[in-house]
Amino acid sequence: MLGLTTAAPMAQTSDLVSKTALRVCADPANFPMSSKDGSGYENKLAELVAAKLELPVQYTWYPMATGFIRNTLKAKKCDVVMAYAQGHELVLNTNHYLTSVYTLIVPTDGDLAAVRALDDPALEGRRIGIIAGTPPAAHMARNGLIGQAQSYNLFVDRRHESPGTDMLNDLAKGQIDAAILWGPMGGPLVKTDYPQFTVIPLIHEKLPPKLFYRITMGVRQGEKVWQRKLNSIIRRNQSEINSLLAEAGVPQVSDLGTEMKEVSN
Repeated sequence: MLGLTTAAPMAQTSDLVSKTALRVCADPANFPMSSKDGSGYENKLAELVAAKLELPVQYTWYPMATGFIRNTLKAKKCDVVMAYAQGHELVLNTNHYLTSVYTLIVPTDGDLAAVRALDDPALEGRRIGIIAGTPPAAHMARNGLIGQAQSYNLFVDRRHESPGTDMLNDLAKGQIDAAILWGPMGGPLVKTDYPQFTVIPLIHEKLPPKLFYRITMGVRQGEKVWQRKLNSIIRRNQSEINSLLAEAGVPQVSDLGTEMKEVSN
């Protein structure tokens, strides 16, 4: 009986993944990453993976906030999250397909355009936008930049509030002097809507916390067969994935976050 009891869940696990569609868990209002209208680059990544599997894409929409994994992937309503930070215990990570980094965003024609690191004296006394609780805040504090910082909320329902866009709008209006955003958000937003800004990847910060992260696809814990299938797709199509991300404006860095990755798009 013990043998049967342990074997049954293992067999069932592989059956949880749909054979008729690529079922994607996604935020409906998380542009430039994912969007219900299909315009996000994660939507395009899902289409690429689905094409390799010869399946249609099917979405389960839920805000990327507290309860996202519990109410989507763990509830077995969908089978993959297209972008998830490597090493998070809530999901089983595939191999990473992207390494990106936080960025400093400034007006291209302004006096901060030559800044490359947060210890640059040119940033002293400047009003810098920062998403509360994100790793760059520790670097700002170390360099005496927090006192004048403008904080924006981290955990929001993007259907009603968009801190990244709000920050860049404030930069455009001159209410702040610079903005710090996660590259996969800031880079595409600037490319799409803010051509007057320059995106500076923060690859020269030497002290912790790190500002670069490896991004994977996330699947349910225990679904190793599904994980391996996605790993194979990533491995065989990495150059196409790189080009898709570059076209979107996502900054891509080396696996150790020390230099930019040259990608043609």
